[in-house]
Amino acid sequence: MKKTITTFIILLITCAANCVAQVSFGTPQLFNDGWEFSLDNADWKHVALPHDWSIEGTPSPDLASCTGYLPGGVGQYRRTFTISDSKSKHYIYFEGVYNRSEVYLNGHLLGKRPNGYISFMYDMTPYLATGKNELLVRVDHSKYADSRWYSGSGIYRNVWLIASGDTHFSQWGVTYSARQCDDDMWNINVSADIDGYKKGLSLKIMLFDADGRMVSQSLSTCKSASNKAMLSVSAPHLWSIDTPYLYNMKVELLQGETIVDATNIAVGIRSLQFDANKGFALNGKWMKIKGVCLHHDAGVLGAAVPKDVWRRRLISLKEIGANAIRMSHNPQSPDLYDLCDELGFLVMDEGSDEWEFPKRKWLKGWNKGEPGYDGTFDFFEEWIERDVTDMVMRDRNHPSVFLWSVGNEVDYPNDPYSHPILDGKNSKINQPMFGGYKPDAPNAERIGRIAKRLAACIRRADTSRPVTGALAGVVMSNETAYPDAVDVVGYNYTEDRYATDHAAYPNRIIYGSETHGDLKAWKAVRDNDHIFGQFVWTGMDYLGESGAWPSRGLGTGLLDFAAFPKQQGYFIQSLWSEKPMIHIAVQRPRRWQREQSKGVTVVCFTNAHHAQLLMNGNVVGEMMQRNDTTGMILWNIPQVEGTLMAQAYDADAHIVATHTIAPTGDVSQLRVTDVTVDKSSEVKQLLVEAVDADGNLVRTARNNVTCSVKGTTILLGLENASNVDMSTPKSTTRSLHNGRLIAYVKGNVSDVKFDFQPMSVQTQ
Repeated sequence: MKKTITTFIILLITCAANCVAQVSFGTPQLFNDGWEFSLDNADWKHVALPHDWSIEGTPSPDLASCTGYLPGGVGQYRRTFTISDSKSKHYIYFEGVYNRSEVYLNGHLLGKRPNGYISFMYDMTPYLATGKNELLVRVDHSKYADSRWYSGSGIYRNVWLIASGDTHFSQWGVTYSARQCDDDMWNINVSADIDGYKKGLSLKIMLFDADGRMVSQSLSTCKSASNKAMLSVSAPHLWSIDTPYLYNMKVELLQGETIVDATNIAVGIRSLQFDANKGFALNGKWMKIKGVCLHHDAGVLGAAVPKDVWRRRLISLKEIGANAIRMSHNPQSPDLYDLCDELGFLVMDEGSDEWEFPKRKWLKGWNKGEPGYDGTFDFFEEWIERDVTDMVMRDRNHPSVFLWSVGNEVDYPNDPYSHPILDGKNSKINQPMFGGYKPDAPNAERIGRIAKRLAACIRRADTSRPVTGALAGVVMSNETAYPDAVDVVGYNYTEDRYATDHAAYPNRIIYGSETHGDLKAWKAVRDNDHIFGQFVWTGMDYLGESGAWPSRGLGTGLLDFAAFPKQQGYFIQSLWSEKPMIHIAVQRPRRWQREQSKGVTVVCFTNAHHAQLLMNGNVVGEMMQRNDTTGMILWNIPQVEGTLMAQAYDADAHIVATHTIAPTGDVSQLRVTDVTVDKSSEVKQLLVEAVDADGNLVRTARNNVTCSVKGTTILLGLENASNVDMSTPKSTTRSLHNGRLIAYVKGNVSDVKFDFQPMSVQTQ
């Protein structure tokens, strides 16, 4: 592997309103309405897609903790439809179905796809009838505890009907890369594959800036089913984290003057550079990746997450300083990649969490009792190369994507692979593992062979980004071909190996693919040029990997289920954010400490030069700088009697940020605020807060709130962010947690009412 990897790329991304860029051809139509659903042979009911049936179930301690104590089962979806357009070809495209799906049209099997995270498409044309047609989708999630976290069940992403002529661009068939020729000029090489190729076709490409002005165009003759063309762009706006500039490119397939097929796609131009000693550079600027790992659920919404819910979540992560997302540990919704392109996040796209043998799936709480061994390993050999290839083909046109990962923690020692290096007598081993060397377990050398296969699949589909893998057992994997099979090596929770392995493998490019959100893990990145970044576990609280009942998920998020920053989030913000910030929290003594304590501790997170603390306008906490050992400021003060204010100062003694904690009275009313980011979104997010007479949030309020809707408006869920709330996720009543909750409603907010005894609040 070369010491430095440099890539220059311009990329297509999915248009926000339709899926034409996802599949690169035809005329797409959203196909989410008009479906019926039956679970475990129960009566059919009407549902709208996306739909996750597991989140509609009732949590039970008799179910598996690994998936949040929620059920699976076998479900069926059906929809009747007629074809009214005159196109000769018709396809059905699923963004994701969990899992082991079979799709039938008029009784004919169109295909099977066991992987629940991969997008796929079938040609319906041979089996379409004149007049009425019926689609039937069978989803088998009877092995519901097949994941270490919550997966959801059903058609939980969008479905599209696509019409085209006999000749059209291939699925995911339009892609391109760009190389900077000099300081001002970039050459853009476009590839376009054609289904139903015939002579006389030409390819027209037009690139428009954000204001709609054409900046480049190309017209070339198609000589085969695979074609290449080139554009030149002078002094383009580059896509970056701070300025995620997107062009629009229109690609047309012409027969003479007639447009046979066309696709419109957004375009981001940027360069990537990875170096074993310097780290990572975006557009020639060396920088640190401040990343978070994200699973695909959103609390009470399960796996069917509306786009604007992700938008609000990403904006909250951006606010605390995050600049990268790791798709843990599988391809996720196309909406999420579109938003990362738009908002300026780098993305590590990941293929899977399990290979040819099952991992432990905890059933009675994380690391408690005997694990289960259901999983996705049984279809690994048949499907993994296609699954990984399809991930790359679908997502390669996103400027946000900068790393392809072949897998996560497939090398966890003795889960399931083993190696003689794990012998307990070997002093090198300082990583967690399930016991020492186990000769009867699969030999870890198998990992290296599989990694080579998957890396080759990725490179056949895209050479513009490096291949990586997230290693959990670095010491063991160093004895295999795994690290050399990839271009960039991710270390999970192994900061103490950074210096050792940098010296032992000087050409290895290393980063923290999964880390704790503590100061030690950040310093390992901050203080070492050769470590280009980290992905903190996790950006958000998520369902599954739960503790013993009651626990619906893992509470390691920087943000909670409702996308509010937790104390850990403010701490990370003080380490990552380049904007001045300060946040304080009162740390009250525990019951057994109260008799000995005459005061409280105020914890302060800030990135400012120094800060001080005031109570009722008087200084009670001296001017201090952040302690680089703890990453915070601590003030010990008398009991809080009044308003606390922390003031942050720059080096010139100017106040740059403040944070106030005011005393609160009894709950006076509910305050309802529409926090939907995209006001045109059909799904609204309503913040419901218990406030006192002065409008201050009463964080101690735990009262039940009931939501009622009228007309066609639908309540999708009430999210209070409490990890121990095991009530039915789709309940219309939920208790406040920290004095608030988020209501997700589809429709008109004026049709929503919240009852909070003894009074009611009508949204305006």
